[in-house]
Amino acid sequence: MLPTETIQQFYARVRKAEADSISLNNAGSGHFNVFPRDGCYRKSPFGRRDFYKVSFVLGTGRLYHEDRLIEVGRPALIFFNPMVPYSWEAVSAEQNGWYCLFTEAFVSAAEKKETLQDSPLFQTGRMPVFFPDEPMQGEMTLIFRKMLEEMASDYAHKLDVLRNYLHLLIHQAMKLQPAEHPERAVSAAARITQQFLELLERQFPIDTTEFELQLKTANDFAEKLAVHVNHLNRALKEVTGRTTTEHISARLVKEATALLRHSDWNIAQIAYGLGFEYPAYFNIFFKKHTGLTPLQARSAVV
Repeated sequence: MLPTETIQQFYARVRKAEADSISLNNAGSGHFNVFPRDGCYRKSPFGRRDFYKVSFVLGTGRLYHEDRLIEVGRPALIFFNPMVPYSWEAVSAEQNGWYCLFTEAFVSAAEKKETLQDSPLFQTGRMPVFFPDEPMQGEMTLIFRKMLEEMASDYAHKLDVLRNYLHLLIHQAMKLQPAEHPERAVSAAARITQQFLELLERQFPIDTTEFELQLKTANDFAEKLAVHVNHLNRALKEVTGRTTTEHISARLVKEATALLRHSDWNIAQIAYGLGFEYPAYFNIFFKKHTGLTPLQARSAVV
């Protein structure tokens, strides 16, 4: 099964501190910490974590993110989401920079209206790597150094300061994204599409064989959204160019591929976990969309 690393397991692995001595509520109702990257592992295990992470990487490497390989050949700011499996493989001998890790409760405690999952920097399917220019690299270096100073201080409101530094990092990265018109109207079709995609993504990742997929068909999603299935399909087609069924199928293929590559589940367990009544139906579905049988896809990465 694809592993999900906890904060305690992470601390034990990187030997920052004894796992038993780490409090999950060191930041009130949540957790926050910041460290320099020097001495980091050459390669981290591929899998999900139960915490968020922001890394300012000074050094080159390869980021294995979901089903993508991203070459990082220059200073980069990288955002990691608990819903997305990943690993880092160092290429250069020197690996410097800083990283902070935190739980959603740490950010939500500050009367935040949106969750991190709503932030464009932490949504699944988006590019998680940003390449700042030299002036912005200097600003990010300063932010992380200030974080380290604040963590070591006795200031009564240091958690508020740390949240502000974290939000500043997020906004610095957002400056690197293509600008969107601030007055762009959001159509009804766009709202339905966003709601559908959130419902679809919320069912994943599948991390236990006891999981039972609740929304499997276009009708299931339409009923959940209280719209007619034809209306949902037209909205998705207008906004994305793909039908409801095409979106569902693509997401199932994506999850199936991840489980075949990175879990020890057998084909039947994967089939049932993805909502297929019989493994044979899953085999036909997977080959139709990938050109490979599940066994061929699994053996291709061994």
